[in-house]
Amino acid sequence: MGNENVMPSESEWLIMEVFWESNKPLTSAEVIYKLQGKLNMTPKMIRVLMNRLCQKGLLNYTLDEKDARVYHYSSLRSREECLKIKSKKFADSYFSGNQTNAIASLLQSIALTDEQISELEAILEKSKRKNN
Repeated sequence: MGNENVMPSESEWLIMEVFWESNKPLTSAEVIYKLQGKLNMTPKMIRVLMNRLCQKGLLNYTLDEKDARVYHYSSLRSREECLKIKSKKFADSYFSGNQTNAIASLLQSIALTDEQISELEAILEKSKRKNN
């Protein structure tokens, strides 16, 4: 598959988080261990989701050099790449592609501290300079 716009489902996203946090290849057993208490799912279902992530081109795997029954999985896409695509899809789906309306809606629905507002202003300034 490997479509660059394919995104993980909510459950798959939690699995991807494990890879992004570890920043190294993991076996399915390691992923299952790290998800204990975070995801109410059987080990078999977690393995199924990992296979789906491979089919979507979000994970890949290599065989263990000493034991061909053991697979080492790693992420093919960063959290930032996935968030960028997910944000664009969100704006496209709910705001007819209008990112300004999407951001405005989000900002109106949450309470921000002065520090957070300053951070957002800095991000907007940086974006403004980048576009000019």
